[in-house]
Amino acid sequence: MILMLAEGRSYAEIQERLQTTAPTIARWKKRFLAQGVTGLFEQHHPGQKPKVLTAKLQARVLEATRRRPKDGSTHWSVRKLAAELQVSKDAVHRIWKTAGLKPHRLERYMASNDPDFERKAADVIGLYLNPPQHAAVFCVDEKSAIQALDRLDPVLPLSPGRVERHGFEYFRHGTLSLYAALDVKSGKVHGKTTERHTSDEFVDFLGQVVALCKPKQEIHIIVDNLSAHKTQKVAEFLASHSEVRLHFTPTYSSWLNQVEIWFARIERDVIARGVFTSVRDLARKLMRYVRAYSKNAKPFQWKYSNLQKRINPC
Repeated sequence: MILMLAEGRSYAEIQERLQTTAPTIARWKKRFLAQGVTGLFEQHHPGQKPKVLTAKLQARVLEATRRRPKDGSTHWSVRKLAAELQVSKDAVHRIWKTAGLKPHRLERYMASNDPDFERKAADVIGLYLNPPQHAAVFCVDEKSAIQALDRLDPVLPLSPGRVERHGFEYFRHGTLSLYAALDVKSGKVHGKTTERHTSDEFVDFLGQVVALCKPKQEIHIIVDNLSAHKTQKVAEFLASHSEVRLHFTPTYSSWLNQVEIWFARIERDVIARGVFTSVRDLARKLMRYVRAYSKNAKPFQWKYSNLQKRINPC
């Protein structure tokens, strides 16, 4: 550890290489600087023996971790559990790390209750893996209620030693919706912004998607179960465009729609940290991203190996 510090290695690298913690590294560094090589010999109180992570201790810590704390909190911290069991926090940390336990983290999931899940999922996945010859396949959805937020205080830009800073207060200029159609084969995205997401707007966007394709080309469009996708106006559009077929994902399974992956990207790249002076400015910046993305787009390498699995992490 001391040799690695002398070589200029970072704490993170030493932690990973030696399976230790930052406080431990700091303690040994302090001892070495104060006492030299002599300080590198472990110090114990008279009669005290080095702590060993026995199987019994590991089982005790793991069992306690699965129980809720008695103080009403929802999960354990390293120090709280160490105090409860009268063991060192380093021991708890090492046992958690070995077992892959992270009580401070939480993942959410959504389980589909669609009785026809397997057939619908297989239909969608089949379009990804083995689409009909010469057909076009699009994943379509809308991201609604995107807020045009304008910061009241100046944004402090990124600089050495300081992250970008945004003022806490903001002003809402309004909202809009973004329709997007992802071409499964090329990865390119066609987008459209609207004030609201209605059946009329959806039908209009379907018309734009059809216009992207060759005349009479077979078109398959994957959508979720939003009510605006199943109106009489949509049925009339499909009746007048026999080459178009909608494929609905199972209920609570919009994650089977590849365009959701792209929505996560535009949320991260544009919306989450964006500053928009008006709804028009928001629309302009969204569409600029859509055009730039499509210039270098690549299809998603998407797979889903188990059709029996209905639970998806959110």
